[in-house]
Amino acid sequence: MRSSVLPVLALAFTLPAGLALWQSQDLSRLFAAVAGPSDLLQGCGDVPEAVALAEELRDRALRIERYMESIDARKAEIAEAEATLRARLAELKARKGSIQSRRDGATDAVRSDIERLVAVYDQMKPAEAAAVLTNLPADFAAEILIRVRPETGARIIASVEPRQAALLTAQMGARSVRKQ
Repeated sequence: MRSSVLPVLALAFTLPAGLALWQSQDLSRLFAAVAGPSDLLQGCGDVPEAVALAEELRDRALRIERYMESIDARKAEIAEAEATLRARLAELKARKGSIQSRRDGATDAVRSDIERLVAVYDQMKPAEAAAVLTNLPADFAAEILIRVRPETGARIIASVEPRQAALLTAQMGARSVRKQ
């Protein structure tokens, strides 16, 4: 018995719904809101609670609208600030690249100058090089002695008075330790 009732009930419910859909020309009308915002109070103007509720809903809608406008304005401000920051970042990256290239060029120039200076000291007689090095600052003299050929450096240190030779050797050792 149960199995024969279900198809009959299904037909009883779907037939009127299908008929209503077939007769209606605009299907969106079936699913649209029954009353528009202006029609909310139609027939209820004399009920104070309904009037108060309608005013509250209108006020809330206005506040939400203003809030959404402020959000849109903030989105625009954030987008503008982001574009400004991106432009500034690109500018700073370009500057960094140019500074780095200048620094590399200056470092290369200093290295070539030091190499030439070391070549000069390599060509000098040890006694003459020792006389000049003792008048230079100890750290600069140690730098030159480290870079000259080892046999030339040994002869120059041997030509320097013992106290100055000890100071230069200590500077050379300290420089080697700092590099590690």
